[in-house]
Amino acid sequence: MTVNSAETPLPVGEVSQKIGGWIDKLGSVWVEGQITQLSRRPGAGVVFLTLRDPSYEVSLTVTCYRQAFDAVADVVREGSRIVVLAKPVWYAKNGSLSLRATEIRLVGMGELLARLELLKKTLTAEGLFDPARKKPLPFLPNRIGLVTGRASAAERDVLETARHRWPAVRFEVRPVAVQGAYAVAQVIEALRELDGHPDVDVIIVARGGGSVEDLLPFSDERLIRAVADCRTPVVSAIGHEPDNPLLDYVADLRSRTPTHAAKDTVPDVGEERVRIQQLRDRALRVVTGRLEREERGLDDWMSRPSIADPYWITDDRAEELDALLERSRRTLGHLLDRAESELTHTRARVVALSPAATLKRGYAVLQRADGSAVREPAEVAAGEELRARVAGGEFGVVVGPED
Repeated sequence: MTVNSAETPLPVGEVSQKIGGWIDKLGSVWVEGQITQLSRRPGAGVVFLTLRDPSYEVSLTVTCYRQAFDAVADVVREGSRIVVLAKPVWYAKNGSLSLRATEIRLVGMGELLARLELLKKTLTAEGLFDPARKKPLPFLPNRIGLVTGRASAAERDVLETARHRWPAVRFEVRPVAVQGAYAVAQVIEALRELDGHPDVDVIIVARGGGSVEDLLPFSDERLIRAVADCRTPVVSAIGHEPDNPLLDYVADLRSRTPTHAAKDTVPDVGEERVRIQQLRDRALRVVTGRLEREERGLDDWMSRPSIADPYWITDDRAEELDALLERSRRTLGHLLDRAESELTHTRARVVALSPAATLKRGYAVLQRADGSAVREPAEVAAGEELRARVAGGEFGVVVGPED
């Protein structure tokens, strides 16, 4: 066995033959994909197909004999999902790989719907369709991201309706394929770009009506998970009201049509003006009613005696005070007069009882040398010197002998 090294490299042809040998050992396999190109050359015995995986950026060339293709020629076209029984074939001359199909089957609608239902149950179980995950839409978006077909009726409906409702609305439009093998990848790329845009507040994914097969990209698992990962609210506006791709369940809002998506996302300037006027009128009525109630209450307060004539209490009390003062003066006068009369009488009694008054009537008080008064004749002896006090003064006397 020859040792392969930098000094002994293998020729390209030998490498290609070895690859072909390895691939020839592979058996036939059933492969599912979507036809993106279909070439049936007149007179040729071979039909060329390009089969693409709708969920990944992968394509393979498929060749089949016309006899095998004619069996499904009436129902297969570009965009159809098919299943082929094919064997990998390596073309050594140009180093290319293709599949040689011996049988082609169209994926039936019932099978597609069954797959979608199974995927819906799986994603529901994961919580991707939970209403609690849905984000509220802003009242007036700064800028709206729009993912839709280039120059499509859906794009025209969204833009015209939104600008009619709010002329100042701004859009970031990303035209993409909305059906076929490239739709999923392009829609996901546009979603991620708009989700990272700092000015985009809401994203609308819009497409017009179509068959179930045409709307299949909007039920693709990769797209559903990409929408679930968006931080920006996403509005689904796919097809018409009866159409229900899985995108409707994961989106933060499902609109019936692209036109309704514009209505659900952008407020109507006329309606908002009417609403503002109604609020202003309501506020005016509330304020006016409050002022009227307060005015009536103020009138009630002002009509009360304490407010209407605040001095009546002091005036009334002043009269009472004057009467009390006059009464107190009279009472005090009476008391003073009575006290003065009593004092006069008491003074007269004191004067009348005073020894001085007695002396004035001609009486005298005899006192010994020690100042004691003489009350009985026996208390003195003849020749004893006494002091005699009279009203005008005093003088000395000598007690004479008894007769």
